[in-house]
Amino acid sequence: MLFVLLLSFKTSYLSQLLGERGDFMSGLITVFFSVFLAELGDKTQIATLLFATNSKLSPFMIFLASAGALVLSSAIAVLAGTLAKTYLQNIPLKFIAGVAFILIGVWTLYEFYKG
Repeated sequence: MLFVLLLSFKTSYLSQLLGERGDFMSGLITVFFSVFLAELGDKTQIATLLFATNSKLSPFMIFLASAGALVLSSAIAVLAGTLAKTYLQNIPLKFIAGVAFILIGVWTLYEFYKG
């Protein structure tokens, strides 16, 4: 819903309002679709799907709770990223993240074949 509201404003007004430079809408769309695609089939979706199978819980309540949890976890990630950018400027974070993902993949394959 927030995304739709943001799209209804003019790009120049949003850029001026938020004090950002460059193409605000391009950045917004890039981040939105990157996160959306990353979340497809993720543990959070599976957990939400499982909660939705419980007939004692309201689907609207499940939506609000899961959306709130995603907003909070995203806020924490943005805060952590901002702090990391400020205090860890000389550390190659993208390289470290890439190596970490590769190690997690190798560990997952090892666990799979280990049985």
